[in-house]
Amino acid sequence: MLPSFSVPTSPSRLLRAAALAALAPLLLVACAVPRPPAQVSAPLPPGWQAPLPHGGSLAQLHDWWQGSLHDPVLAGLIADAQAMSPNVSQAASRLAQARAQQVAARSTLLPALDGQGNASRGFNQQVGGVASTAQANLQAGWEIDLFGGNAAQWEAARARAQAAGAQWHEARVSVAAEVAQQYAGWHYCRRQLQVAESDARSRGETARLSTESERAGFTAPATAALASASQADAQARAAQQRLQCDIAVKTLVALTGREEAALRAQLDAAPALRPDATLFAIDTLPARLLAQRPDIYAAELEVAAASAEVGAARAERYPRLQLTGSIGRGWVKSNAGSVASNTWSIGPVALTLPLFDAGRRAAQVDAAQARYEDAALRLRAQARQAVAEVEQALARLASTEERRASAERAAAGYRRSFEATQARWSAGLASLVELEDARRTQLASETALVALEQERMLAWIALYRAAGGGWSRALDAPGVPGDALPVVGLQTGAAAAPASAAGRAALPPTPVPR
Repeated sequence: MLPSFSVPTSPSRLLRAAALAALAPLLLVACAVPRPPAQVSAPLPPGWQAPLPHGGSLAQLHDWWQGSLHDPVLAGLIADAQAMSPNVSQAASRLAQARAQQVAARSTLLPALDGQGNASRGFNQQVGGVASTAQANLQAGWEIDLFGGNAAQWEAARARAQAAGAQWHEARVSVAAEVAQQYAGWHYCRRQLQVAESDARSRGETARLSTESERAGFTAPATAALASASQADAQARAAQQRLQCDIAVKTLVALTGREEAALRAQLDAAPALRPDATLFAIDTLPARLLAQRPDIYAAELEVAAASAEVGAARAERYPRLQLTGSIGRGWVKSNAGSVASNTWSIGPVALTLPLFDAGRRAAQVDAAQARYEDAALRLRAQARQAVAEVEQALARLASTEERRASAERAAAGYRRSFEATQARWSAGLASLVELEDARRTQLASETALVALEQERMLAWIALYRAAGGGWSRALDAPGVPGDALPVVGLQTGAAAAPASAAGRAALPPTPVPR
């Protein structure tokens, strides 16, 4: 049986009791149970090992396809894909769930108020006859958060709501990168198709001339057959390349939900993709760049939420205090007249002392601590992976820049060699074998040059995604209040300190997604 008592009905004592109840949370803040640090260290390198691209602007990262590529078609495709993406929709649904859980967690810190009313008519012994009776009551209950368990649950819910908002942005960045990758793939596929079709036309002309020469008796049948076979091989390669371009278009249709005919018309009218040497810049410090990644921010917030849940689990092992009260008014009406009465009470004040639970609460603390350690390990692993993704993209950019001048010179040289060999073959000074060999090297060099440009563009897209897609912690998902959340951030090998009142700051308000 839980102990309970009623407060005497003296008005002065009532006011004193209400004041003490209101001040109880403030008086007992110091009773909050300890918890592990809300921040953990994630060792990061002091700088990037791969060379950084020169030029560009940090501000261009958010909308680099508009500011650097000047391509409105890509911007429209990205907007449509983000609106159609099931991943973005699922992230928005998870965000709504997290917001609802946040509201539910906050309600445990506030009093609950219920209303009750009833009415009846029948024989009333007190008035000695038939009477109508009615009563209306307001009942209040409040669990005073002695050891901060409910506050810790609210903090965990707020952190997870913020994390869900960051994951919503991460889903949008992923969709933008995927669409940009497919769009760039279609552009370079079209260029490869142009190279293949030009080669097929050239080989077709050679086969035609060889056939006429064979009929005139100036060319051996084997030579004419070689020219015809070379033409067929080129036509097959062009058809294969055309298929790859069709697949790229259909992939964009699936991503954006657009009609294929309309999309093909837009793509055909789009200018060639000729990106600048440098599309955007990134921060020179890994810690600052990783702070711009929404997935890293979400992982940090998961650590903070897990830390709060450890505190909530520990608070369950301490006493709980419940305060209740009610106020009401009743009426009794009969032939003899009517009587009204007011009632109120404060109490009982219930104090629950956990004595024995066969280790259940201790096991819950251990489980919460294990979840915290798991979240910290996942954050460190995710930070290492993020560094690797940036380093790999930077290395690819540096490699493509290093190879670009050589590839351009090689393509130009092989083109001149083919043109000279073709002129010699037309004059009868070179064999068809020499011509085909020169044509093969020219085709390979032009194909390699286009592939190199595509590789560089894909490296920029990978760097855009690895750098967080222009997201910042000043941008968050809507409806997630960020008051008094602990500031979390990656640290370069430094030990993290426990969160305290001095180490807390308000997170920014969040815009509505469009």
